[in-house]
Amino acid sequence: MAKLVTIFGGSGFLGRHVAFDLARRGWRVRIAVRRPDEALFTRTYGHVGQVAPVLCNIRDEASVRAVLTDADAAINCVNITSPKGKSTFQTIFVDGAANVARLSREMGVERLVHVSGIGIDPDSDSKYVAAKSRGEAAVLEARPDAVVLRPSVMFGEGDSLYTKFASMARFGPVVNIAAGDTKMQPVWVGDVAQAAAIAAEGGVAPGIYQLGGPDVLTLRDIVQQALTSIDRRRLVVNQPIWLARLGAGALDMVQTVSGGLISNGILTRDQLKLLSKDNVVEDGAQGFDAFGITPTAPQAVIDDYLWRFRPSGQYETIKKSAKNLRAD
Repeated sequence: MAKLVTIFGGSGFLGRHVAFDLARRGWRVRIAVRRPDEALFTRTYGHVGQVAPVLCNIRDEASVRAVLTDADAAINCVNITSPKGKSTFQTIFVDGAANVARLSREMGVERLVHVSGIGIDPDSDSKYVAAKSRGEAAVLEARPDAVVLRPSVMFGEGDSLYTKFASMARFGPVVNIAAGDTKMQPVWVGDVAQAAAIAAEGGVAPGIYQLGGPDVLTLRDIVQQALTSIDRRRLVVNQPIWLARLGAGALDMVQTVSGGLISNGILTRDQLKLLSKDNVVEDGAQGFDAFGITPTAPQAVIDDYLWRFRPSGQYETIKKSAKNLRAD
């Protein structure tokens, strides 16, 4: 019988790519999510019955234990960008990750892959980064044999990087950014998913792997790449951090006062702290080489999903070509 993998957060941005990759490799895939009815699209990733969304709350030990039953491997891709209700950085990144690691050990799950992030620092003033760090430590304490993946900021269809700036460019001549000189190493989500699949199959030794793309770019560079892809000219304005902090604080206040009914999906104060620090692979760190993967550059991918933000959408290329036609 084919091996079984449980992917926590398997319907999310990274998780769905991991699920698709492992399904193609012949694994049976269990998608562990809080709302299985919203993850039914993952069933199309494999043959009938090969991919199955199941109910699981990573904060609840009983449900984690249930979805780990008979699993040969587990991959934790769960991520949130801001706290909401009972899903806080502590409960998701620390308590939830610890549940997965400890129970996977107790239940004899052969391999565990945990997705963390570059820039882990337990003393970070970013609550997101500090919680990720504590969660990673909890995982390694329970499962020293785990493979920990630390990707830089990921891009791909449905991302919150290139897609966000391409969308912003539609609404005026100016694109406002903060921390424009911050360095990043954008990594294609497909490459990270492939690394996770290889790790689940035992293709690399236990340890920590930092995954970055082939190019180190500033945030301003990334915005310019997005603008070039969608064929729009915009003035990119780098706001002072103090001004961005005021705006983020006001948006956070609106979310707090509204009791979460109005969510700050633009920029939180914690996200600004994260954005203000470089996000690149450290010298000497293990990376894609260990997986035999050559990372993909953004220019090779972003045109495939940013076309809808061009002035004429899917017809932009045809219109450009038509300008060269002449009537005889």
